[in-house]
Amino acid sequence: MTRWIGIDLGTRRIGVAVADSDGIAMPLTTLRRGATESEDAAAISRIAAEQDASEIVVGLPLEAAGHEGTQAALTREWVAAVQPLIGLPMGYRDERLTSHLAEQRLGPMKRGRGGGPPSRTQRDAWRSRVDREAAAIILQDELDARAARSSERDDSRTGTVPTGGAGVIPDTEAPR
Repeated sequence: MTRWIGIDLGTRRIGVAVADSDGIAMPLTTLRRGATESEDAAAISRIAAEQDASEIVVGLPLEAAGHEGTQAALTREWVAAVQPLIGLPMGYRDERLTSHLAEQRLGPMKRGRGGGPPSRTQRDAWRSRVDREAAAIILQDELDARAARSSERDDSRTGTVPTGGAGVIPDTEAPR
């Protein structure tokens, strides 16, 4: 069975999602970023082994206009550092607005005791939920795009005209 891991990489946390060959991505966990890329790689390797994953999809934070900025460059540097340590193929997926969509799916953050503002612990727990939900959205987008491409290939064999489709962002830097 083919399994995928989806990653929403942040400066403090890493949201992680998993999907089986059924094509449904589910939030899995949120990791605290390690002090080094090696620590991040060890944590992700452990999850990939537990989940028997064969591939990892990482959200690439493109600018609103679609080009790569500072955060995308940092993400590519991180992937270049951890991929040899993890030893699995890693690709990119446009992650624009995934955190916003995750927040919408989860609804508003719960209020604190007595209806007051949420505590720091509550805020951190909610942010962690958002991160893993965003990872699931990133992974689901990739799986849906792959299914669409597969369907288009099937249609081309039967003579049906394809309607276009998304793809993974190539591992080369986009023009600026």
